[in-house]
Amino acid sequence: MAWIPITPKDEQEMLQAIGVSSVASLFEDIPPSLRLKSWDIPEGLSEIEAYQHLEALSKKNNTGCVSFVGGGYYDHYIPAVVDYLSQRGEFSTAYTPYQPECAQGTLQAIYEYQTALCRLTDMEVANASLYDGGTALFEAIMLAVRVTGRRKVKIIPGLNPIYEQMIRTHTANLELELEYGDEPDDCACIVGATPDFFGNIHDFTTIAQKCHSASALMIIQFYPIALGIMKTPGEMGADVAVGEGQSLGLPLGFGGPYLGLFTARKEYIRKMPGRICAMTVDKQGKRGFVLTLQAREQHIRREKAMSNVCSNQALCALRALIYLCEVGKQGLIEVAQDCYSKTEYLKKKLSAFATVINPKSTFNEFVVRLPIPAEKVILKIKQSGILPGIPLKSLLGHCKQQIPCKDIDGNTYGEEGDLLIAVTEKRTQKELDMFAELIRMNIL
Repeated sequence: MAWIPITPKDEQEMLQAIGVSSVASLFEDIPPSLRLKSWDIPEGLSEIEAYQHLEALSKKNNTGCVSFVGGGYYDHYIPAVVDYLSQRGEFSTAYTPYQPECAQGTLQAIYEYQTALCRLTDMEVANASLYDGGTALFEAIMLAVRVTGRRKVKIIPGLNPIYEQMIRTHTANLELELEYGDEPDDCACIVGATPDFFGNIHDFTTIAQKCHSASALMIIQFYPIALGIMKTPGEMGADVAVGEGQSLGLPLGFGGPYLGLFTARKEYIRKMPGRICAMTVDKQGKRGFVLTLQAREQHIRREKAMSNVCSNQALCALRALIYLCEVGKQGLIEVAQDCYSKTEYLKKKLSAFATVINPKSTFNEFVVRLPIPAEKVILKIKQSGILPGIPLKSLLGHCKQQIPCKDIDGNTYGEEGDLLIAVTEKRTQKELDMFAELIRMNIL
């Protein structure tokens, strides 16, 4: 459909036809205090001026830093093919693929993404994606509430505090009870993360078995890169497995856009949120792809829908699919092994002069307790072009967490010297050694 602007003459003819003198007179019934005031917007820029302005803004980004910042979002390597393929014009659309006749490419990409995610997690069904990891976790909890009819939710200590704050915000008016614990006494579900926010690795097999004996669901929040070497949610007996997909080919940005990963056992497919793509055949017997089970969704059921979500992160999901196809099964194993071994190497280096709070095997992340406030160390080391990590006390306080907080093993976190450090496959031994030396120089 073409958009054809009207001329001043056209506007006057339209006003005369309805018997008013100006556009403003159409809004006279609206109180002046509620009317839109004029915007204080400067004159438009020429193309070269706009380019120069945007270039100046981009220089505020710290693109050359060596990052040890994690907390749920990580500096992983993105293969060049991810950018190349995902930026092709065929995928540059905001169009929802409701009409399969003209959206087979998009639908197949979503279907392949769902398939890859199920294989990665050893789960049976996946949706087309959600907004981010926190949203996926909230939707998993609501699925458990729908399935069991219960209103109590138990959280195993160590969950990402940002996600926990999101859950508490989403459920504030839903009359749900949120408690810490791992015993499924009359609860809808137990939520556990592995690796958890502090990098600790857990096996929830026993807890999942207890959940099933009590007719409760086990929800596991996973880190997709870690599944290259760790036990999968499906192997542990998860009913629903969710995660953040940023590590699968998505760059770090000002909070996104990111990717909510959502998988479940097949018996819960009609209680799942979001779009689901399926493979079928047309009347000529040819393979095709369609959105399926749409009666769950808001555009069909309105207030009776399984979720208010009526969209997905299709382009981000496409990038995740391309990443997984590019690195392959063996490549993912190697990336995960690299992350693990480099994390253990740095832990050993730092333990010579600082306290590692979680000395057991961790994945990608750990907490070191420094003898001086972590924020002071961060300010000093940033001057060397290194982002040292996250000061835990500040983050936990911002997320309204009780300080100190504990993980499932009883380790406590949240003192002024606690620094959360992340190590990915991108970090070289030279960078790890330099970082350890900078920490030592600034605390001794």
